[in-house]
Amino acid sequence: MSETDSGGVPKEAGDSSDLSSSFVTKINVTSEGAANGHVTGKVNGEVIVNGHSDSSNEANDNKEVPSTENVKVEEITQNGSVLTEEVESVSMETDEINTSKNGTDEEIRTKGDVTTEEPKTNENVTTEEPKNNDNETCEKTAAETKSNDNQTSEKINTNENLVTEENRTNTLQEIDLENKNENKNVEEIVSETKTVEITKTVQEEKEQVENDVVMQKEIYAPKPTILSVEGIDEVVLADSWSTTKRDGTVKIRMGTKGNQADQPVTLITVFKKTSERAPNHLALAVKRDSTWKKWTYQQYYADVCAAAKSFIKLGLEPYHGVGILGFNSPEWLISDLGCIFAGGFATGIYATNTPEAVEYVAMHSEANVLVVENNQQLQKILKVWPNLPCLKAVVQYTGEVAERKDNVYSWDEFMKVGQDVTDEQLQERINLAKPNKCCTLIYTSGTTGDPKGVMLSHDNMVWTASAFAKTFGLHYEEEVIVSYLPLSHVAAQMVDLTFPVSYGASVYFARPDALKGSLLGTLQEVRPTGFFGVPRVWEKFYEGIKAKARSSGALKKKIGMWAKGVGLKGSLALMNKQSMPFGWGLANTLVFKKARTALGLDRCRFFMSGAAPIMKETLEFFYSLNMQLHEVYGMSESTGPHTVGCNEDFKICSVGHNFPGSETKLANPDEDGNGEICMWGRHVFMGYLNAPEKNKEVFDEEHWLKTGDLGKHDEQGFLFITGRIKELIITAGGENIAPVPMEDAVKEALPCINNCMLIGDKRKFLSMILCLKVDINPDTAEPSNNLTTDCKDWCKSIGSEATTVEDIIDKKDAVVLKAIQDGIDRANAKSVSRAAKVQKWSIIPRDFSIPGGELGPTLKLRRPVVTKMYKKTIDAFYTEAEDK
Repeated sequence: MSETDSGGVPKEAGDSSDLSSSFVTKINVTSEGAANGHVTGKVNGEVIVNGHSDSSNEANDNKEVPSTENVKVEEITQNGSVLTEEVESVSMETDEINTSKNGTDEEIRTKGDVTTEEPKTNENVTTEEPKNNDNETCEKTAAETKSNDNQTSEKINTNENLVTEENRTNTLQEIDLENKNENKNVEEIVSETKTVEITKTVQEEKEQVENDVVMQKEIYAPKPTILSVEGIDEVVLADSWSTTKRDGTVKIRMGTKGNQADQPVTLITVFKKTSERAPNHLALAVKRDSTWKKWTYQQYYADVCAAAKSFIKLGLEPYHGVGILGFNSPEWLISDLGCIFAGGFATGIYATNTPEAVEYVAMHSEANVLVVENNQQLQKILKVWPNLPCLKAVVQYTGEVAERKDNVYSWDEFMKVGQDVTDEQLQERINLAKPNKCCTLIYTSGTTGDPKGVMLSHDNMVWTASAFAKTFGLHYEEEVIVSYLPLSHVAAQMVDLTFPVSYGASVYFARPDALKGSLLGTLQEVRPTGFFGVPRVWEKFYEGIKAKARSSGALKKKIGMWAKGVGLKGSLALMNKQSMPFGWGLANTLVFKKARTALGLDRCRFFMSGAAPIMKETLEFFYSLNMQLHEVYGMSESTGPHTVGCNEDFKICSVGHNFPGSETKLANPDEDGNGEICMWGRHVFMGYLNAPEKNKEVFDEEHWLKTGDLGKHDEQGFLFITGRIKELIITAGGENIAPVPMEDAVKEALPCINNCMLIGDKRKFLSMILCLKVDINPDTAEPSNNLTTDCKDWCKSIGSEATTVEDIIDKKDAVVLKAIQDGIDRANAKSVSRAAKVQKWSIIPRDFSIPGGELGPTLKLRRPVVTKMYKKTIDAFYTEAEDK
């Protein structure tokens, strides 16, 4: 198999922090199908297949909900052992979980002369009662949601693994209730089901684990820091809605009602108030040497103040950057907030960035200090330091500094270096903050040019966190978050940093290899109350559950299929505000609760996906497990979210309704109602740093934020994303075609395809590059040549023994190639017109990846890069056609 020519690929610069292009509605429009194709050539080791677009006419493949007709309730209940079997657990790599109890395995950090003994009993701690956060749809209606969020479920202390005769009797009673209540409304079913569940002796929830302990006694006494926030929440007069200046101010887009009229405050103010209101509440936790090291909010605030003084000592100037490069950790957040306290701009840099990409961000932000995770990241800085005239110091926050140089500090050295900076000096820097001045910089992807520095104000950050909390009904000091997505992305900054310091949430940090397999173990141990995942994480969960299910016995498979059929019907009933289907309560007990527990999501009240497209198939799978997975739509320029679905108000494949206090307009709509999505609200950013021309492009005449995305509203006001203006393909015939809907249709029709890209701008017809699903090296993120288990199973199902990409490309596996053409035909049947059909396609030898440059750090497809890398293949599609 020949190597792909990748010469001339532009260097990666920055990351895809723009969420806007990531969510595209799947539009099912039946059109003429395409006939089976045939192999017409091979370029660079890639098979090119030609299909004819005016032959067969295939109907859309409509997914059917698994039937419950062949599963009898008696079958499920007669075998008592079924009730004791564990649900299919996710087959991802996990490390052994060392759950600490009553603080005996935990390290409580101390400072100065203050020392603290480890508690030997639980007399000095108060454990919160676990909340009933199972998100059971049958126990909620749209009207009941807010009141139910605050209720505490009863705990039943019985061994979960023992099933008694009483258990079976209660299950039969529940089935009897299901039969009687088949036609009753949701409220009646909820009331009677609760009565039955109270009598059960099976333990519904695990005992509260140590990671939820709130330390109530005085365990830490830092030196008092005399800081005042008086006056910093006063809005500075401004004459414009946007700015590009470092010290610029903007008008705040306030309204007269609801949260639009909330009083503006700085992030510094809300953090200080939280540290005073909940000083001993758990703020941060990271596992090191098998022990959870924890910070209370009092400790967290004290360390931020110490870090701020150290930044001042190292030469941080007001309105200059502190770049942070590395995996999520307490030190990452402390550096970010410490920079803000010291009057600088916190600037996240993706850990996957090349030295050249790091250099660009550091230069553009005029970073005076760079904070790096380890020696690997330090080497990137040392390579480009001579090109950074503003850079004065580098801090390494984990491990010992391997290469000692002037102005390179370990974390411990850094935290001590500012000890002689006075509180008064720090206060002067804090006084520079204002709600309508810049707080942080988020750098965009640089997919089509240099990354842009998105200036987010204090009001942008604080107001958006408040709107987020109101949307999901979150509560002060009750939420638990697992931090694992890159903190240089706006979504992670909002979920892991701004929201927690505003509402006293506890943040647990996953291990650096979270996305290589250890995330599941962290989730099972921490049991967060909400979870935000990129589509690839949800797909990994999905694939793991499917893999485990394949090895299950026949009866277990039968029960699983029945339960998931009921679950999908139930989620769709909830979506349409209808009554729950028959069998819901039993399916919830047998499958749904256990599935969520196996994922560590049994306490979650909301599930969100963002930062990249997610397949309808994946959404429906989690719907079938009573996990309503909601898509978030937004961008860095909107401080993250703009629209989202929630448990009481969602629609599949829609990105939901506006966040409270925000507004959407569709500019220049076509005859179908598709227009450019424009945003208004207090979450709209200040402007691009030092880029006045870019600022003019992104705001319209009335200063609405233009997203570049195309969307439409349905009759209920739900927003659907239908394309991206910059990604539109304009064929030689003048037809505008959005590529993502067709790409999604192909991936949905072909389970063997991981990535694909539609081609055809200024061409006579459309073609497509396809990537097979292959195993990924967990250490390097490089794609291998070996097909995934799912892909091999798919090959077997169609009669092929292929196990590698070469087996298909080099040997021209006719069975696989025909099956792929059949899938292309099915996708073509959904195209909006004859011109929108794929006529040629090619399987390339290597999947798209971050190291390869085809994908950004958040897995966003970099189309210009792919077009350049596979130019020979693309030209061959059309050269051959011209020759004919």
